[in-house]
Amino acid sequence: MNVLVTVAEFLVNEVLSVPAYLIGIITAIGLIALRKSVGQVAGGALKAVLGFLLIGAGATLVTASLTPLGVMIQGALGAQGVVPTNEAIAGIAQEEFGAQVAWLMILGFVVAILLARFTPLRYVFLTGHHLLFMATLITIVMASAGMPTVVVVVLGAVLLGILMVALPALAQPWTRRITGDDSIAIGHFGTAGYIAAGAVGRLVDPKGRSRSTEDLKVPESLRFLRDSMVATALSMVLMYLVVAVAYLARAGQETAFGAFEGGATGVGNYLMQSVTQGLQFGIAVAVILFGVRTILGELVPAFQGIAAKVVPGAIPALDAPIVFPYAQNAVLIGFLSSFAGGLVGLLVLGVWLGPVLGLALILPGLVPHFFTGGAAGVYGNATGGRRGAVAGGLVNGLLVTFLPALLLKVLGTFGSANTTFGDTDFGWFGILIGYSARAGVLPGIVLLIVLGAVLLGAAILMQRRVVDTGWDPSPARAPVGAGAQAGAEEPSRPATTHPRVAPPVGAPTPPPPPGE
Repeated sequence: MNVLVTVAEFLVNEVLSVPAYLIGIITAIGLIALRKSVGQVAGGALKAVLGFLLIGAGATLVTASLTPLGVMIQGALGAQGVVPTNEAIAGIAQEEFGAQVAWLMILGFVVAILLARFTPLRYVFLTGHHLLFMATLITIVMASAGMPTVVVVVLGAVLLGILMVALPALAQPWTRRITGDDSIAIGHFGTAGYIAAGAVGRLVDPKGRSRSTEDLKVPESLRFLRDSMVATALSMVLMYLVVAVAYLARAGQETAFGAFEGGATGVGNYLMQSVTQGLQFGIAVAVILFGVRTILGELVPAFQGIAAKVVPGAIPALDAPIVFPYAQNAVLIGFLSSFAGGLVGLLVLGVWLGPVLGLALILPGLVPHFFTGGAAGVYGNATGGRRGAVAGGLVNGLLVTFLPALLLKVLGTFGSANTTFGDTDFGWFGILIGYSARAGVLPGIVLLIVLGAVLLGAAILMQRRVVDTGWDPSPARAPVGAGAQAGAEEPSRPATTHPRVAPPVGAPTPPPPPGE
C-alpha cells in the first residue's frame, strides 16, 4: 500500500500537477495518433512543454513584481485579513491529506476522460495545477465534515471529473465569442467569474455600441502605447508610484523602504525601485503571451490526433492566460477593475457583512486579480466592449472577495490558516459540497450525488441546446474578426497597405492571381 501511495503521490506531485509535463504528454499522444515521426513527436512535445514553462516563468515574474505592491497597498489601507492564495492553502493541506488528494486527483482525471469519451462534453481539462487545487479543496471540505476516506476519494473523484468537463461546456459560448471557433475552451476554476463577466458585458452594452478595448484611439504622439507591453508597463509604473507615495506618507520611511527585498537606500531609490517593478510587470505579461502562442502552435494541431483516436471531437480546456492574446488591452483593464472590485468588497466586508455574518476580511491579492480579472476583462470585452471589460472585471473582483469569505466557514480547522482558495469556482462549489456534507454521511452522500448529477445534466443540456446550436451571447456585436462593430461611434478605418518587397534575382515568376 505504501508503494502505491508513493507512486500516486509521484504522479500527482511530479507529473500531473505540473501543467508543462501534462501538456507535453497530451501533445505527444496527439502527434503519435497523427502518425508523426519520432522527431516531430519529440519536437512538438518539447515545444509544448517550453511554452507552458514560459507561461510559468511569466507568472513567477508577475508574482515577484506584485509582491512589494501588495505590501504597500496593505500598509496604505491599514487593513489586516486573509489573502486568498491557492498554492499556500494546498501546501498546508498536503501534510495532512496528501495521500487522499493524490488518489482523488488521479481517479478524477480518469472520470473526466471517460465522461469526455461517452458524453457530449468533449472537453479535456489540461490545467494540472488547478486539478490539484480543486482535489485539495474537495478533500478538505468533505473530510472536515466527517466523511469516510473511501467516500472522500471515490465520490470526490466523481465530482472532480464532472467539474472538469462541465465547466468548460458552461463557459463555451462566451469562450467561442472570444476565439471565433471551438478550437479551445477555458479550463480554469475561475469559470463562474468569466461567465458573469460575459453576461454583465452584454447587460451594460445590449446594443453593441461600445467599441472594443483593442480599438482604443491613440494620438499619433502616443502611438507607442499601442504596444501592449509598453502600455501595460507604463500603467503599472503609474499605479506603483501612486501606491508607493501613499504608503510612504502613511507608514514613514523606515517601514516603507522595507517593502522591497533588500530595502531602499533613500526616497529616490524607493521610487525608482517602484518604477523598475512596474516595468518588470510589463515584461512578465509579454513572456506569458509568448508562451501562450507557443503552446497553441503545438497543442491545437496535436488534438486532431486525440480527437480521432481517444476522445472524438476533443477540445482542449486550457488555463486562463490562453485568452489573453485575443484582447490584450482588456487584460489590463480587467485586472485594474477586478482589483477595484476587491477593494469595494473589502469595504463592504469591513463595515457590514463582516460584523453581521462574522466573515473575515478578504484582502485583494494582486496575483489572482491579475489572472482571473484579466481573463474576465477579455470575456466582458467580447460581449460589451470597453464597458463590458470594466464591468466584467469589477464583478469578478467582487466574487473573488465575497466567495472566499463564505468558503472559510466550511474549511474546518483550515478556516483559521490566514489563507484560503481564491478563484470563483473554489468558492461556490466548496460552499455547496461543504454544507451538503455536513448533513451527515448518508444524507451527505445523497446530496453530493444529486449535486454532481445536476451539474452534469446542466452542462449536457447547455452543450446540446446552446453550444451545439451556435448561440451567440452578444448578437448585437459584430462577429469575431469582422471590421467595424455594430453601432460603433465612428466608421472603421481602411486596412493599412504596405509596398511589395521585390523578389530576389533569379526567382521564378509567380502564377497570375485567380481570374486573370
